[in-house]
Amino acid sequence: MKVIVIGGGASGLMAAYAAAKNRNDVTLVEKNEKLGKKIYITGKGRCNVTNDCAPDEFLQYVVHGEKFLRGAIYKFSPQKLMEFLESEGLALKVERGNRVFPVSDHASDVTKTLEKACRREGVSFEFDTEVLKIDTLHSTMRGIITNKGEMLCDAAILATGGLSYPSTGSTGDGYKIARELGHTVTPCSPSLTGITLKGDFTPVQGVSVKNAVLTARRGGKVIFSELGEFMFTHYGVSGPLVLSLSALINRFPLDSVSISVDLKPALDEKMLDDRLLRDFSERKNEQMKSVIRGLLPASLGLFVLDRAGIPMTKQANAVTREERARLNGLLKNFPLIPVSLRGFDEAVVTSGGVDLKEVDPVTMESKKIKGLYFAGEVLDIDALTGGFNLQLAFSTGYAAGKSVGTH
Repeated sequence: MKVIVIGGGASGLMAAYAAAKNRNDVTLVEKNEKLGKKIYITGKGRCNVTNDCAPDEFLQYVVHGEKFLRGAIYKFSPQKLMEFLESEGLALKVERGNRVFPVSDHASDVTKTLEKACRREGVSFEFDTEVLKIDTLHSTMRGIITNKGEMLCDAAILATGGLSYPSTGSTGDGYKIARELGHTVTPCSPSLTGITLKGDFTPVQGVSVKNAVLTARRGGKVIFSELGEFMFTHYGVSGPLVLSLSALINRFPLDSVSISVDLKPALDEKMLDDRLLRDFSERKNEQMKSVIRGLLPASLGLFVLDRAGIPMTKQANAVTREERARLNGLLKNFPLIPVSLRGFDEAVVTSGGVDLKEVDPVTMESKKIKGLYFAGEVLDIDALTGGFNLQLAFSTGYAAGKSVGTH
């Protein structure tokens, strides 16, 4: 069977390999001049290929599409991916949080390994080739129309990625093609990205806060509350906790979400008040700008004092009970008012995509067009950070490639 894979990222390369392994005649079409442009920038250039956990645990980190993905994750689990990559000569290592990286710390080695496996199975490649539309006849695949002409095929796997990091070629082409073929595309929003906040945060720009609890509520209900690390930026906040939070709130109107930070989670309010009283007593003749350094990084301490309405030059023994109560309240419940998520050019993944109700979860084949398959970020699937999103790309790509020409 003649199969065309559209897109040379993680899902496309895996789909091409699996389809060729099944003795199909496979051509991979890539609009860039080389493969895996987005792979090159994942994991800060090191490529966090997957997360070494069992499928059931893995699925707990999926934000959208958990039920749909169950079969694909079990069929091609993180362990099976690791076995495949290592059998192809790519040495792997497992780091904190079960994150898996190549031993070389070079993302390019992941792409090279996948390309080598594809070429060995006979996959041919067409670069600098942009797919403009998919040609069908009576709801059956006929071919693809590119900037270089038409290519006929029996099946096509759409693995064009999403909208995140458009500089890598992820510009939403797949969504346009899917819509033209009658597929529903759920609205797309940036995920795993920073959050712009109301107010001026330049005084604390670059301050990293460790061991804080970030909490988000909507309609009075806690939708996120985790201990970890985040960082203040010129626009608001970013870092691990914030990226995870963005994945859970990107489909809500942000004015319905309230966010707060507990900067001292190891102490309850009474314990914190006792600590403040002790510090103020022991350092009673010192100015608050010095005393607060015992609790927070210098610039953040001054920022919190300002929010609490306490002059930084005020002596500790002159702080009133009301001022101390305000300071305690802010240390335990510092409000962050979200204005917007950062854009697709900063987002790790796209939330939204081809409606899963219109795709077979076992084969990844369209329920509308015979011979059309989907893989990776073009689908309405996304997960938290830690190698989960790349694994989704590999698993759906494998499922699509394995299914082509078998039914």
